[in-house]
Amino acid sequence: MNVLFITYSRIGDAVLSTGVLAELIRSNPKLHVTVACGPVASPLFQAVPNLVRVIAMPKRKASLHWLDLWRQCVSVRWDILVDLRNSATSRLLRAKRKYTGGRADPSCHRVEHLGAIMNMSPAPAPRLWLKEHHLNRAREMLPADGPILALGPVANWSGKQWDAKRFAELANRLTSRSGIMRGAPVVILGGPEERAQAEFVSAMIPATQSIDLVGKVDLLTACAVLHQCSLFVGNDSGLMHIAAASGVATLGLFGPSREEHYAPWGARTSVVRTKLDYDELVSRPGYNHRTTDSLMGSLQVDDVEEAVIELWRRVGEKVT
Repeated sequence: MNVLFITYSRIGDAVLSTGVLAELIRSNPKLHVTVACGPVASPLFQAVPNLVRVIAMPKRKASLHWLDLWRQCVSVRWDILVDLRNSATSRLLRAKRKYTGGRADPSCHRVEHLGAIMNMSPAPAPRLWLKEHHLNRAREMLPADGPILALGPVANWSGKQWDAKRFAELANRLTSRSGIMRGAPVVILGGPEERAQAEFVSAMIPATQSIDLVGKVDLLTACAVLHQCSLFVGNDSGLMHIAAASGVATLGLFGPSREEHYAPWGARTSVVRTKLDYDELVSRPGYNHRTTDSLMGSLQVDDVEEAVIELWRRVGEKVT
């Protein structure tokens, strides 16, 4: 059986879509899988079982990338076609079964929305597939024993980025002699283009504790690293969703985005948000998604530390 899975271009949205793909594979073990998505998200799918190929679609003028996709797929007899982008391309391809996305349901989380598209209830949790070399690389970079704190101090726009000094203060509190992760190493993750923000954080954490992996690992190795960590704290970002999918206890920091739609998914996750809600933040005079600086200022270190300790207790870790 052949399945074409057309998913999102952004890392976070693509991660959230992996649950429905995993359920398709689980219920149809003989599926041959082709994934189509944006180039940035495409590495997430390199270890999918029974993978035929990943078609990375760089955006082109006049939406010609969709024509390119049609040309690459039209000769295949598809048994299942999933188009979460609701593109015209899927309407022009033959398939025995088709599932197409539409406008997201504002009343539910995106994972639940995707499950509803596929008639899957309960909605399947996101998951990422790893190969042995991803796991081996992670083991090489991290200590073998003891708790490890991971930070994601970056996001895809500055409005969602908590202050670097506050990230560092939080890490130093959590790993202090009286902290819940006393003496733990601190892993800092992010993409190559996000080094500036991350460097401010690593510079304020003792060099003997800091493990700077910003721009040094691919997405699936980052997932393997997070799988070995004990706790992740990060901005609402693709990395936050990778962390939740890895199984590490994950706390997402929210401000100018809606946690009811994009909270990290899973029993070992939680969120803490700014004192101002989403509508208050985005309705401020002069707000511009492209140019507005951080809107996370009302989220204090005390608030995040309290949320960390509550999550730590809930997932069964010992609070010292």
